[in-house]
Amino acid sequence: MIVVGGGIGGLAAAFSLTRQGLAVRLLESAAAFGEVGAGIQLAPNCTRILDGYGLLEEAKSLGVVPDAMVTRDAVDGGELTRLDLRDLEQRYGYPYLVIHRSDLHGLLLRGCERAGVELVNNAQVTSYENTDGGARAMLASGESHEAGLVVAADGLHSVARAQFIDDRPVSSAYVAYRGTVPAGQPRVAAVDLSEVVVYVGPGCHFVHYGLRGGRLLNQVAVFESPKTLAGAEDWGTPDELDAAFAGTCDFVQDGLPFMWRDKWWRMYDRDPVSDWVHGRIALLGDSAHPPLQYIAQGAIMAIENGWVLAEHVARNRAGDGTVDWDAALAAYEAVRPEHCRRVLTTSRKWGELWHLGGLAREQRNVLLRARDTYDYSFTDWLYGPTALTPDQEPEMFTPIPLSSVPLPETATAAEPA
Repeated sequence: MIVVGGGIGGLAAAFSLTRQGLAVRLLESAAAFGEVGAGIQLAPNCTRILDGYGLLEEAKSLGVVPDAMVTRDAVDGGELTRLDLRDLEQRYGYPYLVIHRSDLHGLLLRGCERAGVELVNNAQVTSYENTDGGARAMLASGESHEAGLVVAADGLHSVARAQFIDDRPVSSAYVAYRGTVPAGQPRVAAVDLSEVVVYVGPGCHFVHYGLRGGRLLNQVAVFESPKTLAGAEDWGTPDELDAAFAGTCDFVQDGLPFMWRDKWWRMYDRDPVSDWVHGRIALLGDSAHPPLQYIAQGAIMAIENGWVLAEHVARNRAGDGTVDWDAALAAYEAVRPEHCRRVLTTSRKWGELWHLGGLAREQRNVLLRARDTYDYSFTDWLYGPTALTPDQEPEMFTPIPLSSVPLPETATAAEPA
């Protein structure tokens, strides 16, 4: 079979399918494998899969297993709520892990190499088509690759999705800046590297946590761009970064000089779709469900996709090794699109919650401060066992409307200075 795309989702799918005894060829458009960005968070629904693959201990050695996730108000710096990540590990059986994206990518790449995945670079896929016995991917070079199944893990701007589904990426009008700070800097000494911390503020938020055993501090600053709301082309520029965080607490503002200012990431997702399978061509990862990052599940969904697909391949494989691809793909499409729709739409809502201002911000803060540290109603549906069939899929928790949250007598609709 063929996997198109050498990112985290494509590598994870190729590795998972190879573990089922399949011969897998992975096509990557770039001349070399690599991953851009900085930190990534892996919740128990992902570390559970890595453990099953025999990769969790190596991942832990490359990353950090934090003790807590803390939400603070970006304006006054006060704590709003927290998750005890050690208790969370006991509840779900697997740890919460933070790791550099390039370290996770390298881990999966090495896994594919050991498993015998055929890795092909400089292979830019320009179109897909079904054949009598499977499907093929056509390259810009004029070559084509054919197999019983083609998995398109070709990202947000997927060629496969464009061919089969008439839609476009959706701009959130938000932009992300990233940066890492090496150990030894006063900035690193000022934080607790055992915590993942997010400061939520009006139209912006700021995240920090440790990487590589605490040798790096990862920071992410996200804000809504007035330029894109005005229709400008050059949106998300550094001047907007500074302006967006001007009303935040000193700790957040002190972190801005450490952000990379020569590159930034405009944040897009796509509206959910349920048709991921087109003959013997299947979408996986961001080609199927690119989310906003607010609940840190984008790469995890892609890794889950590959695991679920491989499990259904195993269930639909005859004793002679032949696979009933149609049955396996039908089972994959029966469960994954609905779960990923929930993640995608919840991510959007969570972003709205983080970025509230005025009276709504005060209501949110009251609600979050009232939450018990060990209340897992927000996470059970997400971090529990990955479903293989629709009847295993848990119900999603429905958040309390902010309008029903009483405010303290001192709260007003005015935004704090």
